[in-house]
Amino acid sequence: MKYEAVIGLEVHTQVRTQTKIFCGCRNEYGAGPNTNVCPICLGYPGVLPVMNREAVRQTIVAGLACGCEIASYCKWDRKNYYYPDMPKNYQISQFDLPICLGGEVPITGKGFSGEPMRERNIALTRIHLEEDVAKSTHLGRSSGVDFNRAGIPLMEIVSEPDMRTPDEAYAYLNALKQILEYADISDCDMEKGQMRCDVNVSVRPVGQTKLGTKIEIKNLNSFRTAHRALEYEIERQIDVLEEGGSMRQETRRWDDEEEATSVMRTKENAQDYRYFPDPDLMPVEVSAEWLEEVRSSLVETPHARRARFVEQYGITDYDADVLTHEKATGDYFEQAAQGRKKPKAVANWIQTELLGALSKRGIHISDSPVSPQALGELMDLIEAGTVSGKIAKDVFAEMLDTGTSAAAIVKEKGLEQVSDTGAIEGMVDDAIAGNEKAVQEYKDGNGKAIQFLVGHVMKASRGKANPKMVVELLKSRLD
Repeated sequence: MKYEAVIGLEVHTQVRTQTKIFCGCRNEYGAGPNTNVCPICLGYPGVLPVMNREAVRQTIVAGLACGCEIASYCKWDRKNYYYPDMPKNYQISQFDLPICLGGEVPITGKGFSGEPMRERNIALTRIHLEEDVAKSTHLGRSSGVDFNRAGIPLMEIVSEPDMRTPDEAYAYLNALKQILEYADISDCDMEKGQMRCDVNVSVRPVGQTKLGTKIEIKNLNSFRTAHRALEYEIERQIDVLEEGGSMRQETRRWDDEEEATSVMRTKENAQDYRYFPDPDLMPVEVSAEWLEEVRSSLVETPHARRARFVEQYGITDYDADVLTHEKATGDYFEQAAQGRKKPKAVANWIQTELLGALSKRGIHISDSPVSPQALGELMDLIEAGTVSGKIAKDVFAEMLDTGTSAAAIVKEKGLEQVSDTGAIEGMVDDAIAGNEKAVQEYKDGNGKAIQFLVGHVMKASRGKANPKMVVELLKSRLD
């Protein structure tokens, strides 16, 4: 019997704000343990939370970027549970009336395995806002709790069970991360805990519409880990069913060293958390005026930018996918390509020369020593025939090392391309006279032999002869 997987994801993303969601403590990473805390985020009795308007606004931005319906009325609820990371023994969250409903995330490009993805939209269920919990650290037989993270605004983005393969889940996570980074909602740094995800997965016979028993997987610290955990768990569930066993709803943890999942606990249901409206917080009303104000501040989504790059600049889908992977790269390309006759050439240089060189140096493109304008000026020199493509690579390396402009380097080192017909004719004649074998091979019909003669001329000119003129003059002599 053939089986298919049904996958849904719950992604938790910290929202970039100056302060926590219900108190005035700073929302920052890297402070000393338990230094950004106060009686409110420590859950002292008798304290009252005060809502952070910016956290709500950023959640609305995320909803609009994902095409969600924004609720005009939502409220806060208490989610009750007993763990050391939540000092109040409840988490302020949203249950039945979240801020954002529905929506979708477009996926495209390639999955983790490198196989092309069919372009489609992954449906969302909701996006709601809640407070993050403290960070627990376990060392041997002792544990420590850092409450700096407790109370940081946290969005939970819940997808529909709309994915069928680990590759689709991987592509979805990358696409969602791009949307949130473009909108400047979060840095989404998983190493800092700013983005975490839980996976829900079940399997069922192909053709069956009824969902299988859902298994939740936790302890996923990267998109790659999520992909590996899904591959393992799907295979495990299929093996259980084929051996005549049955699944029970449970939560499992992923072990990176063992590359396997193991049982944590049987899955809680909503009633186990005993949700009820928080009596200390007023409901949130999103007016039409406020919603329109937020909508007017939206930036272009990655998906829309990819489509525009292809249409506006005439680049390929692959180029657009690479250039929009990070917002900073897309911004760099747009500035470098502005006013250029051949934006495709700019795209090629960024992908083949700039990104590779920056990666070797461990430099992010936003800190590139070669500015977009400087790269554009180098493209102008190539377009004008001032330098050849080969010489331009040497000039570019010098620009990276010194930050000097392309024009200054070319002038200082005398690298201007020779386009004087008289000067090149002499070198062409010398190449023909000194390479009788290559000349004869060309005349006998081997067109590639001319490249040997071109190389001879380029060597004689120290790479400064205009290659196009060299080829034309050689052909005019030999033909």
